[in-house]
Amino acid sequence: MANPYTEAATPVSVRQEEFLRAHHRHHHMVTFGRFFLFFLFLGLWELAARLSWIDSFFFSSPSGILLYLGQMFADHSIYSHTGITLLETIVSFLLVTVLSLLSAMLLWYWGSLSEVLEPYLVVLNSLPKSALAPLLIVWLGTGTDTIIVAGISVAVFGSIISLYTGFCQTDAEMCKLIYTLGGNRKDALCKVILPSSIPLILSNMKVNIGLSLVGVIIGEFLAARRGLGYLIIYGSQVFQLNMVITSIIILCLIAMAFYQIIQKTEHYYRKKY
Repeated sequence: MANPYTEAATPVSVRQEEFLRAHHRHHHMVTFGRFFLFFLFLGLWELAARLSWIDSFFFSSPSGILLYLGQMFADHSIYSHTGITLLETIVSFLLVTVLSLLSAMLLWYWGSLSEVLEPYLVVLNSLPKSALAPLLIVWLGTGTDTIIVAGISVAVFGSIISLYTGFCQTDAEMCKLIYTLGGNRKDALCKVILPSSIPLILSNMKVNIGLSLVGVIIGEFLAARRGLGYLIIYGSQVFQLNMVITSIIILCLIAMAFYQIIQKTEHYYRKKY
């Protein structure tokens, strides 16, 4: 009798091959469309600046941005300003992730605690975080600590609410099964709630990385002497628009890179599990 473990794998059918080819074509078309729109925008922007359709002093231009970027590499300022913003964003993001996950677990574990704290979380999440920045400067001074706390304050309350809501919407029948088999609330949390909420946690992290970056930039606007946020506010004050727009573009690249890392992690998890 033939050994099933040594038999050749089942060949891919014609329809499967057609589906795979169509899937790859779709992704190639999407990628092409993105790059086409991006370079079309850059070309029109440069053309408008060169033909004086727009004032390059106020709107800058792709060539001016490239020249300023080259200047930043030449004097090594890009490394210090981008590095400090990256560090503050990563620390804020990690602290937001840990604090929001632990807080949501506590709120789910003790239902009475969630009933007490929920209105406060809603109010704190609705509060404009820029209004807290002057208080943070008074309490913590001007420095990295203030900027990190500003980054945390923008994301943490909404993250807690989102995770707690997701935990509460987990399949109640699975929790009942744990209780029926002799488990307690801790077992339900560790064996049902957290494993089934991993996609929610990863999706929440994609939102948090952007919010943490926004909070860090708000903090750098008010309490920094280095960083991309400092360059933006300083460049706008002295009308160096190349500095402002270059810093904004670097921020966009940072946000895109962080988003792609988390998205790849999410795709890997879904593919594996």
